[in-house]
Amino acid sequence: MSMDIRIGTLVRSGMASAEYIRQILPHGFESFSLMFWKTAEGTDWDRLADEVGEALQGSDAVISSIGIYGNPMESDDEAINVRKDWETCIDNAGKFGCSIVEGFTGRIRGKSIDENLDPFVSTWAPLTKRAEDAGVKIAFEICAMGGTWATGDWNIAHDPAAWEMMFNAIPSSNLGLAWEPAHQVMRLIDPIPQIQKWSDRIFTIHGKDANIDWDAIRKNGAYTVVSPEIAEKCNTHPVPKFSMQRFPGFGDTDWKQVFTELRLAGYRGSIDIEGWHDRTFKKDDLEMTGQVAALNYLKSCRGGEYVPNPVA
Repeated sequence: MSMDIRIGTLVRSGMASAEYIRQILPHGFESFSLMFWKTAEGTDWDRLADEVGEALQGSDAVISSIGIYGNPMESDDEAINVRKDWETCIDNAGKFGCSIVEGFTGRIRGKSIDENLDPFVSTWAPLTKRAEDAGVKIAFEICAMGGTWATGDWNIAHDPAAWEMMFNAIPSSNLGLAWEPAHQVMRLIDPIPQIQKWSDRIFTIHGKDANIDWDAIRKNGAYTVVSPEIAEKCNTHPVPKFSMQRFPGFGDTDWKQVFTELRLAGYRGSIDIEGWHDRTFKKDDLEMTGQVAALNYLKSCRGGEYVPNPVA
């Protein structure tokens, strides 16, 4: 089977990852991104690699990336440990047959992106060198995590202007993006031109989308969100958020055009579905139903089942 662009899913990592992969592999996932939240401390990397390898045995599926999601840019114990985890993930990626480690850039909390540029360089220059030496690429998650240009506490890599600054500050081809349409749609950015401009920096993709409620924007604007609690105090009506994260196939993105632009740009990585965000599937036991629906939808947008060319 020819898979120029694989379609897989994120896996919340830990020593149970292999069993999770074993259970969902028959649904047709082609890649898996192992995700650690805040810490990978206590991971037996050799054992995890062996168990995951056994779970994948007999299939064409691969581990596309390893993700460590925390804030490595400050000086407290948690940030120090996250930096160590980045080093460990870079050093162990090869055991899983993958060459991408992804996660947040981090941020000095409460500071603007401009003020974070020097700390970014001091944190990421040595990690970039370590990745280059190991043959590993670093892909930055682009979720704002509630931050803006002026302030925030997780990530500075959520704005195209920040990408320019970051990649100019550390001019390494090993630095790129863990890109996805959802965060662009939610900021009212068309994701298609972004692929065209940033294709050489897109190392891996999260399969997640979003809806925009244009009626809410027309009525309330793009920045006013009033909670029920505040609305009650102010004697007004709650104002809902104007966007909602969705599985691919249920959002506003034209995924056929996404595949078109990715192929034109020569992208040969994975699109790994980022679950646990679409609230219409978070109720009861519908999470995997939503993931498999997204998987099958993305396969159809990729072009359907592979058909070999005739041999002359």
